[in-house]
Amino acid sequence: MPAISHRRDSLEDINTDLVTLPRYIIETQQSIKGAKGDFTLVLNALGFAFKFISQTIRKAELINLVGITGNTNSTGDQQKKLDVLGDEIFINAMSASGIVKLVVSEEQENMIVFHNNDAKYAICCDPIDGSSNLDAGVSVGTICSIFRLLPGSTGSTADVLRQGTEMVGACYAMYGASTHLLLTLGNGVSGFTLDNTLGEFILVHPELKLPSQRSIYSINEGNSYYWDKEIVEFIETLKQPQSQDGKPYSARYIGSMVADLHRTFLYGGLFAYPSDKRNPHGKLRLLYEAFPMAMLVEQAGGKAVNDQGKRILDLCPSHIHDKSSVWMGSNDDVDKYLKYVGKL
Repeated sequence: MPAISHRRDSLEDINTDLVTLPRYIIETQQSIKGAKGDFTLVLNALGFAFKFISQTIRKAELINLVGITGNTNSTGDQQKKLDVLGDEIFINAMSASGIVKLVVSEEQENMIVFHNNDAKYAICCDPIDGSSNLDAGVSVGTICSIFRLLPGSTGSTADVLRQGTEMVGACYAMYGASTHLLLTLGNGVSGFTLDNTLGEFILVHPELKLPSQRSIYSINEGNSYYWDKEIVEFIETLKQPQSQDGKPYSARYIGSMVADLHRTFLYGGLFAYPSDKRNPHGKLRLLYEAFPMAMLVEQAGGKAVNDQGKRILDLCPSHIHDKSSVWMGSNDDVDKYLKYVGKL
């Protein structure tokens, strides 16, 4: 009898009422008046792409997918073999969904338009962000912004060359020890973890919120030689004891935007990639890096601005691969930067 009692206690620790990504999507759709289910199909297509890329990365070394191809992508970065495969997986998944009209990818110089459907959504993506770290086993990810096509459009650059405030959703998947997904539809941020046994993303962080302050900064100080003097001086102030606790900020930099910001979402702090003498307009691409991350940060209660203190989501790209400087994360930590440069 004691063995049976122990077994019952163990079973009580198992949650049998899981909120999977499909369930979350359906329940969210039901709460939106007039929803037709189109957006549900978009999110299902994205979920499939994330799972496919996740499994491909996990077995990459076993099937000789590490290393570079010898080519460069649209923004001049060397392409890894997995960059090319991840891009192919993503584009095929969006095409097969029948609900996506066009795709902007970091790996493609031009926008891709699917002419065999009357879909109304556009996806902008970095298929494998941080791929330079892949061979070292560092966490990488996929970043996406979602736009609804302009009224009457059949697919053109005008559908995505818009302010970030016009996105209808944003998300990223991070591929590490586990595969994590952060998603916003404009009403907060939800965090999921992939259960490989079930093959489903499970909701683990409903209504995720950034801490308002955390003495952590994440920035590539190897670029400091090329920074403006004001940015160098600001980062130096973070290394001094802070008034609130007498301790300096801690430096945490992985070199993968998804991984650095995932930590920031969970622990708080400041993530920055400023412009410099080599990249006067910044290095991160607006449509598929700065925009989606800024939307997620704001929906989680944080802030996202550029070097000049302008809100990231208020910017408007003139080219699909336009870039921006970024400062994003916890409210108080971003405000510290804004006060230092006289923008607050």
